[in-house]
Amino acid sequence: MRTNSESKFSFLLIGLGLGAIGGLMAALLARKETRDLLRERGTKTLDYLNQEGKKLRVASEGIVAKGKELISQRCCSVDTSTDNESHQEERREHLSG
Repeated sequence: MRTNSESKFSFLLIGLGLGAIGGLMAALLARKETRDLLRERGTKTLDYLNQEGKKLRVASEGIVAKGKELISQRCCSVDTSTDNESHQEERREHLSG
C-alpha cells in the first residue's frame, strides 16, 4: 500500500507535468500573438513612414523648384550685369577711339 507521502509526491509530479505542459501551450499561444502584434505594428509603421516620406518628397520638390527659380533669376541678373559692363566698355572704347 501507498503511504500518504508517496501519494502527495505522485500528485506533485502530475501537477508539475500538467503545469509544464500548460506553460508550454501558453507560451506557444503568446508567441503567436506576439508575432501577430509585431507584424501589425510593423505594417502600421511602414504605412506611416511611407506617408511621411511622400510628404517629405512633396516638400523637397517644392524647395528644389524654388531653388531653381532663384538660381535662374540670379543667373539672369548676373548675365544682365555682365552685359551692362561690356556695353559700358564698348561705349568707352567708342568715345575714346
